[in-house]
Amino acid sequence: MSMPHGSEIDIEIRLLVEAIYLRYNQDFRDYSSASLKRRVLHAQQQLGYGSISAIQERILRDPLVFAQLMQIITVPVSDMFRDPGYFRALRQHVMPVLKTYPSFKIWIAGCSTGEEVVSLAILLHEEKLLTRALIYATDINPASLERAKKGIFPIERVKSYTANYHKAGGTGIFSDYYTAAYSGALFDRALAASVTFADHSLATDSVFSETQFISCRNVMIYFNKKLQDRALALFHDSLSHRGFLGLGIKESLDFSAFSERFDVVSKPERLFRKT
Repeated sequence: MSMPHGSEIDIEIRLLVEAIYLRYNQDFRDYSSASLKRRVLHAQQQLGYGSISAIQERILRDPLVFAQLMQIITVPVSDMFRDPGYFRALRQHVMPVLKTYPSFKIWIAGCSTGEEVVSLAILLHEEKLLTRALIYATDINPASLERAKKGIFPIERVKSYTANYHKAGGTGIFSDYYTAAYSGALFDRALAASVTFADHSLATDSVFSETQFISCRNVMIYFNKKLQDRALALFHDSLSHRGFLGLGIKESLDFSAFSERFDVVSKPERLFRKT
């Protein structure tokens, strides 16, 4: 049997993406084609289908298969206090400004399974700001959001989390924030008391609140330029006057339609402020 040509695979992926949009209103049409192709081929292997077209046929009829597919193609690798320098920059530049507000809102866009939510909540707690905060944590993957809500993380990752926490300038004892339970690390429920988890797509949904700080890291690297500009427009519209935007270390505002609408706060840590 001959293998499909690259162009045939590309057509199958386009048809799959269109089927997902029409059936489930999840829009991957403006995701980076190379990244999406890699993820879909990985999903095909993981799910054991002979072709991408076979996946398309199944997801049209079986929402459970679609949920399995989503779990594979939308879950990025995450870590607590990932890129510790970013959190040091938040302590230095963002927290002093948030302290001037009696209350404020934060949007974590693409929160995945919740590692960044917990990290930011710990940071706010240590800066005595958590009780003033309302945090929106959003993602397109319902299964990831459910995991994030539970606040239970693999116990074998705690060593890495702890090292990152100290590099990020943590001022407490990291083990005070969790207890070993359910074969994992259960993080203090008080950290999530001000968090609202919600299903939200940067590809199809609109702004839902004015915010003072948005963190969207390692999400836009999977978008093409059109979708990147759409996401940046949402962030710009959501941010209050002089609000802060944090991106991932491989992401930039350079060459975007919004490069002139944000000041650079920390270029190495991809931290920006609305002009």
